[in-house]
Amino acid sequence: MPQLIRFLYASGVVGLDLNKPRKPMLPSSGGIGVAAGVLAGLLVYIGIQTFVYRQTTLNLVAVTASILIAMFVGFFDDLNVKSRKVKTNEGYDIRVGFPRWVKPLLTLPAAVPLMAISAGVTTMSFPFLGDVNFGIFYPLLIVPIGIVGASNMINMLGGYNGLEAGMGLIYMLSLGLYALAFVNVLSSVLFFIGAISLLAFLRYNWYPAKILPGDSLTYLLGSLIAAGVIIGNMEKIGLIVMTPFIVQGILKFYSKNRLGQYASDLGIVEKDGTIKSRYGKSIFSLTHIVMKLGKFREWQIVIIMILVQIIFGALPFLSRGIF
Repeated sequence: MPQLIRFLYASGVVGLDLNKPRKPMLPSSGGIGVAAGVLAGLLVYIGIQTFVYRQTTLNLVAVTASILIAMFVGFFDDLNVKSRKVKTNEGYDIRVGFPRWVKPLLTLPAAVPLMAISAGVTTMSFPFLGDVNFGIFYPLLIVPIGIVGASNMINMLGGYNGLEAGMGLIYMLSLGLYALAFVNVLSSVLFFIGAISLLAFLRYNWYPAKILPGDSLTYLLGSLIAAGVIIGNMEKIGLIVMTPFIVQGILKFYSKNRLGQYASDLGIVEKDGTIKSRYGKSIFSLTHIVMKLGKFREWQIVIIMILVQIIFGALPFLSRGIF
């Protein structure tokens, strides 16, 4: 990771750490490092399955292609760095990504590898409806909705040192443990590889960060989650664990309706280092709720959000048999 930090900084792939008073310039697109760890883990597992156990690994090859496509889309988004500060929804920044309406279209190709192999089980269970077999519509409709939805949903919450990686570590561990205990080993391997890679990255992304995650990380995590729950036929569990991000998405669209633009997750940094909401009494993000609970510094807000994710990560185990 230190080598990647130096390389990204020298290459101009940078962004401003907007929750700091002086807003230092840091290397961005740390998702590349996480992707390298995930890729290495997947290739080792594929090699073991192929040469030791003589098992086919078509699903894993498709997953690898899918998450790499998503990561590169995010990386291209991170490359849009200006030579001077420009006005964005987050404040003045030098990194200006793609327009938000374009991002779902750009992440759609990440679903193609899983669609091509018809990944997952076409039958899903719904409350009051029972089992519903989607047939051909599962790979052609449900899979792309899952990939695009998860990638962009996770991309809607961030901007704090350690937030994306910290929450990601929790939901990856939660889904991995659930898959290992109740679903299948393959899905658990995907989630555990993601968790280990995030843990290595979190060392450098935790407050005060030495590198920013960028969209390359959020898109990578979203595609990895979607791929894991699709292959494991654990869509309902995925929705439960990812409830904070679903709520965040609703709040974001609400802000778009109220403000005419998507609200920022960030706040105003006070002289004592605490952060207050820039939208007064209005709530357009989960981070705004935390800000209203008291005067918190950046790292404290992140810890509270991680605790929230731990609660939702535990729900599938506590509600086992209900859903």
